[in-house]
Formats: sequence, structure tokens, C-alpha cells
Amino acid sequence: MNNKLLITYLILSIAPLFFSCHGPVKGENKNDAPAGPLSPGQKYTIDTKESVITWKGSMLLSSEEHIGYVHISKGELMIEEGQLMGGTAEIDMNTIEYKDKKNKNTPVNHLKSPDYFDVEKFPTSAIAITRVTSVSGKSIKVTGNLTIRGNTHPVTFPAEMEVKDGIVEANGKVIIDRTDWGIRYRSGKFYDNLADQAVSDDIEFDIKIVAKK
Repeated sequence: MNNKLLITYLILSIAPLFFSCHGPVKGENKNDAPAGPLSPGQKYTIDTKESVITWKGSMLLSSEEHIGYVHISKGELMIEEGQLMGGTAEIDMNTIEYKDKKNKNTPVNHLKSPDYFDVEKFPTSAIAITRVTSVSGKSIKVTGNLTIRGNTHPVTFPAEMEVKDGIVEANGKVIIDRTDWGIRYRSGKFYDNLADQAVSDDIEFDIKIVAKK
């Protein structure tokens, strides 16, 4: 083997070792990195007794609505100079209930079944904030990854937030297409001839968060 071939062979042999030791080369463009939960700031723990999510579903071709609650089991917000920087929240799907608690005929068990949230298999849902944009005053726009039934998709929604005396109060509204998260029960997208039995694909979540240092 002549010298040139020997040098080429050595370079090709050493190069993989060099890159495997130092890891992959990262691009300089930060947008190439996958978005994840933001972390800077001071941690405020979500008060699970004062925080609540109100859900609303409806029939597609009638005015019939179903409204109820589901509760947060744990979570935190990251605040820096009065601004929301990130956060996470875990929702206990076993706490699903109807607003009219006196009505014993409300189909809570149906909501917990595989037709809807399949709570036995997926007892928790979660949201992880990935981006926050200030709109004006208390108004912000929040982007995060929402996980329901083991499926995760990004959502963006408006919110109002205030930080005062060590307490964060925030209110936001998220409207999702439930079929994106695998909830297809009586959806007109997947079943024909449902007529007035079709259930709207939209589910609305009104989120009230209180968090403290």
C-alpha cells in the first residue's frame, strides 16, 4: 500500500470515531431544534384545589350541550419578571364530572369509556407549554403540546394572566377537534347516516389556573 492510500485509509478509519465521541453536529439555526417545555424563571406550583378545567361538548345538529369539569392533579408554571415562560400540568381524567351534580343520570361512565377518553387505559392527560407570546396587557398567546389518550398534538390558544403578591391567576380557552386525539364516537367524519345523533367534533376547554410560589 503506497503512502497516499495509507493516509486515506487512516482518515476514513478515524473519522467515525471522532464524530461518535463528540455527538452529532448541530446546526446554528435554533429553529431546527424540536420545541420543548420552556424552563427559565421562578417556579409557581399550581393550586389543584383552586384550579379547574370546564369542558363543553355538544350535538352537531341540535342545541343540546353537555358541560362539566375535570381537575388538575399537579403542575407548575415558570414565571420571569411577571411573564409566563413555560409550564406543565397533569389532568386526572378520573375526575370527569358533569356541572349538574344532582343529576344522577348524566353519562359520566360513557365519557370514561373507550368511546371517549378511555380513562382506564389513559388515566391522565397533560399539557406542556412550549411558547408564550405577549399580545397586550394581560393577554397572551400560549402554544403547547396537549396529550389525550396517549396522543400528543400542538395547540395554540388565547389566555389572560396576572401575577400579583406571589400568586398567578390565568384563564385560557382551548378548542380542539377531538378526532385528532382518536375520539371518533359518532363523528360525521367517520360514520355515515348519523343524522341528529352526530356529536360535534369540537370540544371546548375553559382553563382556570391559580399557582403560588
